Amino acid sequence: MNNFRAALLSGKGRDPEQPLVTGKKRRSTAGDGLDGIAVTREVSRTSDHRGDDRHRLTTETAVVLFRGTLLPVDLINLSGGGAMVRGDFAPQLWEPVQLNLGEHGTVECAVRWIRDDRFGLEFAHETQIHGDPRERDAMLLDVIRRSFPDLAPTTIASTDAVEPASVPSDADAARRGSPRHPMIWSGTVLFQHDSYPVRLRNVSPHGAMIESPLAFPAGAELFLDLGEAGSLFATVSWAHGDQVGLEFAQTFNIADLAKARPGLTPQRWSSPQYLRQDQSDDSPWSAGWGRLTVKELKNSLEGYLKH
Repeated sequence: MNNFRAALLSGKGRDPEQPLVTGKKRRSTAGDGLDGIAVTREVSRTSDHRGDDRHRLTTETAVVLFRGTLLPVDLINLSGGGAMVRGDFAPQLWEPVQLNLGEHGTVECAVRWIRDDRFGLEFAHETQIHGDPRERDAMLLDVIRRSFPDLAPTTIASTDAVEPASVPSDADAARRGSPRHPMIWSGTVLFQHDSYPVRLRNVSPHGAMIESPLAFPAGAELFLDLGEAGSLFATVSWAHGDQVGLEFAQTFNIADLAKARPGLTPQRWSSPQYLRQDQSDDSPWSAGWGRLTVKELKNSLEGYLKH
């Protein structure tokens, strides 16, 4: 890995006679290796082609934030945008909870089904951005202006924050911290002379949680390429199923995310088999659940940041 780092920093990989990555470089995101990358599909996935046993875990634990209380849970399955957990708490169907898998590994979930002390949790689709709220909101407004310039400019007649009719209520906004955006960032991981498409589940200045088809070993050093948003060396701090926690070798400027065009959340998502109950394809995120459209988010952010 040290040789790999040196080659990257020296630009050696640009020599066609000495490529850094061979064979499966830039693997297509249209295959079944990573459900999270399916946001770029032209047609929605209608079935889960992945073996559920591959994601069944043993003696793995995590923590959920449930109604303001941290509670331990057992991880039974974890992949493809959701988890099955076992724990001593009593959520309501579709209730939001936070699942913490480790450092840099907190993700918003919805309770999809309940069976005794087992719960199916579906991850929020969008990339969650952790950090200073005002800096995050400024970045979101910047990415909208860069990546979606066709939106009509907003005229603000006063310094009052713009609040579209569909913006969540004050209670909902307080519970979630801020209106949820509809954007998803993805990238590529270079590891052991191969490359793998990954999805950013969350990101902060110091680390990230990615969804990946490869179970990177804890302690491994890899290179995360976010395209126009930049590239970082990172160390794997933990790995559970398809979810991997990364600690960045240097501080990441969240504002740089605006340089890379994100994907948008799908209207329909097909969950892995272990999250399904009664073969229902309904998703708790399908109605938005507090998520704004890009235009609504732009109007809201412009008013808030001006104020």
